[in-house]
Amino acid sequence: MEQVDLFAPLQVPIDRIAGIDEAGRGPLAGPVFAAAVILDPGRPIHGLDDSKKLTAARRTELSLEIREYALAWCVASASVEEIDRLNILQATMLAMRRACGGLAIHPGKALIDGNRLPQGLSCPAEAIIGGDASHAAISAASILAKTARDADCLLLHETHPEYGFDQNKGYGTALHLERLQAHGPCLAHRRSFAPVRLLLGSPEEASRTGQRIRR
Repeated sequence: MEQVDLFAPLQVPIDRIAGIDEAGRGPLAGPVFAAAVILDPGRPIHGLDDSKKLTAARRTELSLEIREYALAWCVASASVEEIDRLNILQATMLAMRRACGGLAIHPGKALIDGNRLPQGLSCPAEAIIGGDASHAAISAASILAKTARDADCLLLHETHPEYGFDQNKGYGTALHLERLQAHGPCLAHRRSFAPVRLLLGSPEEASRTGQRIRR
């Protein structure tokens, strides 16, 4: 009978490895996004890199290529309500699980950017610090997550132009904080984040006094 080493590294075909990354953990407003991508070794995509190192125009170009050439991809999110209820870390893990679970091809292994692994993934996973710059599949996921979140911020801007979401993408820039002070939070703001929480009081109080949040 053949002996199996249970502790041997998992050997997974390259076309069954999913890269997973997130976008939007730090902003004061909007959902957090995650993407999962399984690349096609026979259709390489040139220029993949950490989304933060690419221009917005280049990210858009690459996102179209990824959606066309990848074997499978999925973009998912966790809502502002889920962020406030679970905390941003757990909401990010939830978005990652949703992205991985939404792939049309079941991955044999997932490579996750960062140092934490989502619990409950349907496949083995490995956390890789700096993976969005060193693993093509994670880079691709980084690009899809970032472009999807940026597109969502543009939609938020149409509804709430007073906060400048088209420019700050929800991050706590000086202008955003100034507008937040002037107009108060809107429903897109994360009430559990300090600059918003301080304007509203506790999240429990904010829930009871919904009239204090701009709709």
